[in-house]
Amino acid sequence: MQQQELIPHLFRTEFSKISAVLCKHFGIEHIELAEDIASETFLLAMETWSYKGIPENPTAWLYVVAKNKAKNYFARAHMFREKIMPELKQTTDAPVAELDLSDQNISDSLLQMLFAVCHPVIPAEAQIGLALRILCGFGIDEIANAFLSNKETINKRLFRAREKLRTEKIAIEMPGTAEIPQRLNAVLTTLYLLYNEGYYSESQDTVVREELCIEAIRLTKLLLNNPLTNTPAVNALMALMCFHASRLPARKDENGALILYQDQDESLWNKELISEGAYYLHAASQGNTLSRYHLEATIAWWHTIKEDTPEKWDNILQLYNRLLQLEYSPVAALNRTFALSKVKGNAAALPEAEKLGLSGNPYYHTLLGELYQGIDNQQAMQHLQQALQLSKTQPEKQTIQQKIDHLPIT
Repeated sequence: MQQQELIPHLFRTEFSKISAVLCKHFGIEHIELAEDIASETFLLAMETWSYKGIPENPTAWLYVVAKNKAKNYFARAHMFREKIMPELKQTTDAPVAELDLSDQNISDSLLQMLFAVCHPVIPAEAQIGLALRILCGFGIDEIANAFLSNKETINKRLFRAREKLRTEKIAIEMPGTAEIPQRLNAVLTTLYLLYNEGYYSESQDTVVREELCIEAIRLTKLLLNNPLTNTPAVNALMALMCFHASRLPARKDENGALILYQDQDESLWNKELISEGAYYLHAASQGNTLSRYHLEATIAWWHTIKEDTPEKWDNILQLYNRLLQLEYSPVAALNRTFALSKVKGNAAALPEAEKLGLSGNPYYHTLLGELYQGIDNQQAMQHLQQALQLSKTQPEKQTIQQKIDHLPIT
């Protein structure tokens, strides 16, 4: 792997690990210091590897640099302790423990950090945004896209969240058994958003970012490996990720263009991941809990059956109906309308789609473009052109343009 590919890949897989361990090491009151040292580690990698070459073990190199930078920080803090924040005095007067970047401590730190930033002392959106920033390596633009917001709002939200965690002296540890259920929902939402950004990215000029999907799955497995967080909802989310991940090899052509579900080569689907998803979906059925992840995972399971049948789409439609009752979202409403068109036809689905009124959403106009085909192709063309203007990535634009090119105009 070339440097221009390796460093972004390592940033996605290792930045969160280094940040979590550093933050646990320093304490959450020094959360920005942990981020700074992790960022400086990757900056040094970019500068050094460009002229010295990639080391034999790049990950180990990053860990050594992070450890050295932590030691250097303590040395400077000890030397200049009278000039820096008073709360550092206690820390620097005590013996400095070696930064532990073992696999076990990384896993523990990531899980503890996830729950620390998803603490109810800060608002839910700030919890998720901070987790995406620190533990998932999201940029401010990516977080803004996830929340349909802007960079300025996100920066202010994250600043206030860090300050609140600092002033409340939130410990980086697993919460007590009674606290876990109220904090687990924000953790699952974070992992769900992380996976979605990888599966259908809107923030970079690529439609699939597999490294984000892999990271979301890895973090979800940390929850499953802990008895306190191995719940039906976590199993359902894991099933959902597995079912979707099974189609990743078939979602892009050799030029990186998106291949739509109906055009995918089923032989490229990963059957092992489908089986794994079925295992987790069965595990999720234990108990009386029904979450959005249960319903979405079951919908995703039906999509592992490529053939269009009345039974398939009727079941998907009923699942979307239940999902919207449980937790409404515009994306689910759009998908439900598509399922309705499969069951009752485009003419029946059109009024339901237009009621949604999502005029600024490219998927809304793409759906209307599909539904109007054969009914009013001029209207279909207008909606597809609107979708083309609103779409954010080049692969997405190519897909819409192909629909426009193949639309007969009479």
